[in-house]
Order: sequence, then C-alpha cells, then structure tokens
Amino acid sequence: MNKRNRLTTWILVGLALGIAAGYIAHTNLADPKGFADTMSLVTTLFLRLIKMIIAPLVFSTLVVGIAKMGDAAEVGRIGIKALGWFIIASLLSLTLGLILVNLFRPGDAMALSGTLPAAGASSGITASGLTLKDFITHLVPTSIFDGMARNEILQIVIFSIFFGTGAAAIGDRAAPMIAAIDGAAHVMLKVTGYVMNFAPFAVFAAVAGVVATSGVGVLGTYGKFMGEFYLGIALLWCILIAIGMLFVGPRLFKLLGLLREPTILAFTCASSEAAYPKTLEGLERFGVKNRLAAFVLPIGYSFNLDGSMMYCTFASVFIAQAYGIELALSTQMTMMLVLMLTSKGMAGVPRASLVVIAATLNQFHIPEAGLLLLLGIDHFLDMGRSATNVIGNGIATAVVAKWEGDLTDPALADKDIATAPLR
Repeated sequence: MNKRNRLTTWILVGLALGIAAGYIAHTNLADPKGFADTMSLVTTLFLRLIKMIIAPLVFSTLVVGIAKMGDAAEVGRIGIKALGWFIIASLLSLTLGLILVNLFRPGDAMALSGTLPAAGASSGITASGLTLKDFITHLVPTSIFDGMARNEILQIVIFSIFFGTGAAAIGDRAAPMIAAIDGAAHVMLKVTGYVMNFAPFAVFAAVAGVVATSGVGVLGTYGKFMGEFYLGIALLWCILIAIGMLFVGPRLFKLLGLLREPTILAFTCASSEAAYPKTLEGLERFGVKNRLAAFVLPIGYSFNLDGSMMYCTFASVFIAQAYGIELALSTQMTMMLVLMLTSKGMAGVPRASLVVIAATLNQFHIPEAGLLLLLGIDHFLDMGRSATNVIGNGIATAVVAKWEGDLTDPALADKDIATAPLR
C-alpha cells in the first residue's frame, strides 16, 4: 500500500471512530457539549495549519506558472476559457437544485410536522449579499499582505497575476527571483505532506464533536431531506463527469482516482479548502502542467463551487416550501440568477452557503428563521458540498488543460511532485 492509499485509509478509519466516539459521548457523558468543544480544538488546529499553507502555496505556484507562460495574451485566453466553464457549471448546478427541490418537495413534510421555528426568530447568520461595489472592492486587495493574512484566495490570485505577468515582461532580470519563488513552492508542497499527516486526527475530532452535540438521531430526523440532497449531489457528479468525458475522454476516470484522497479529505473535514494542496498535486500527477493548474484551480475556488451552488437553490426553495410559500417559476429563475451573482467571491466567508442563502431569503421575503431548520445538519450537508467542489474544480482544470493542449501523458506526470521542477 503506497503512502497516498495509507492516508486515505486512515482518514476513513478516523471517520468511523469519530462517529463511534461521538455516539458514546452523546449517550454517556453529562456534558457532551464540553467534549465537542475539546474536539473542536483539534479540528481548528488542523484547519489553521491548512490555512497557513494556502496563501504562500497559491502565490508561489501561480507566479511561477504565469512567469513561465511569458505571454499576457495566453493568461487572458486561459482565464476566459476557465470562467466560461465555471459559469456553465454554476448554471447547471443551480438548475439541478431547482429541479430536484420542486420534484421532491422536501419542505412539505417539514410544514406538516408542526416544528417550524417562528417566522421572526433569528438564525444567527448575518445576511451578506454582494453588491457590484462590494464585489469590486473585494476583488482587489488594498495590500497583498492583508489579503494573505485573511486567506482571500481571489485577491491573492489577482495580485499574483499582475506580479507574474510583470516578472515575465522583464525577462532574465527576474529569473533569480522566479527561481527562488519556485524553490519556495516546492518547500510548501513538502510542508503540505507534513500537515496531511494530521488529517485522520482532524477527521476523528470533527465528526466526533458533531455527533456528540447532535447525536446520530439528527440524521434520522432529517433523513429524507439529506437523502434527497445527496441524490442530487450524485446526479451532479454524473453530469460533471459525463461533460468532462466529452472533452477529456475515458482518461477522466484516472483523474477521479487521483482526486480520491483530496475528495475524501474535503468530505470528512467538510472543507474544500483543506483539500486544495492535494487537489493541485493530483492534477499535476494526471498530467496538467503546473503553470495551468496553479492558475485555474485557485480561480475555481472562488467562482466554481458546484456543490455549494446546488445547495443554495435546493435549500432556499426548501425553506419557502416549509413555510407554505409558493414561488412562481419566474421568481425561482430570478432567485437562481441572484444566487449566481451573490455567491461569487464568497469562498473565504465562514459558512459561506448559509450566508448567501440568508441574503437571498431576505430579498424574496422568505423567513430567515428557516435557516434554523438546517443548522443542526449543516455540517453533514457541507461534507457533500465540499467533496463536490473538489471534483468540480478538478474536472474544470483538466478540461481547460485539454483545450490548451497542456495535458501531458500521465505516465510522465506521475512522479514525486515535491522534487520535480515546475513545468
């Protein structure tokens, strides 16, 4: 069993043990909340270690990749292709969520249960809809150090594009600096390997804490809703894979195998951000040149959150159904377009999907208190959303690489990424 397979196995072991430990704590401890708070320290430590890596890793790999492209026109062309795919994938995800929530109507059962929160109750989620002004000011950092300190991936990408393009423009004079940044990128990839050794413990702690607090009974109470949502996630995977195969061919299944570990990590930690370093490594092993993967993948983390997109429409209409609010098709289409716009650039916001949904509910006069119906199971729903985001961004990057002719033989790419020169 190679090192990557061992880590995947231990992550799954951590998941199983976490469920068992959480169940024991919930049923036997006088203060399961205290146990959950203790477990959250382990999860927080791991996620902070991941956040520590992301800013320097995105900056170094993206700057080196763009500098080696050496052509601003090429950067623009790849960016347009990537954004085109992201828009189409987002529309597909949002539309699928609308179709399924209208087909299954999970909110009707909740309406009949008589357990709805009062319409005026506070959800504790601060609604934050992005206006055009907010988006523009969020897009460009006032200081790159501020953007890095807050792990604003989109801001880091913008600065890195300018920095890398400038380095390419002055040619040989920038070569020593690019070589140093290249070395920093490999150091960060090695650090990633060290941090990933803590993943099984983080998975154990995260799941144990949630089950200890809510108990496994919460899964039964919301079983139908969660089952329908995960069916939607499975259908979305099938659609994304089918479209990806139209461009990449059957070789796409090789990519899915390479993304297995980061997908499982994202699922168990309920964080697609935690899977970023391993996703980048998997794409390189698949044969996507580093300069392209390091450019497209970070943009995808801000613009191509397929799982989160599907959840936004699914959850918003579910809450309306629960309160007996019938939304006309035209209203639902308008809601979909609003979600399409307000969700972009929100990846760095804690509980981003809930924040976006809260803003949307307010605009369409749907009780924000409906979010209370989802808070208890949001972690379990976020697991599916996060895993889907990884798959969606992996496929998107591979397709753009195919369009650009930058998809090499995987037999040549499958080597030690930490020591191989950046392409």
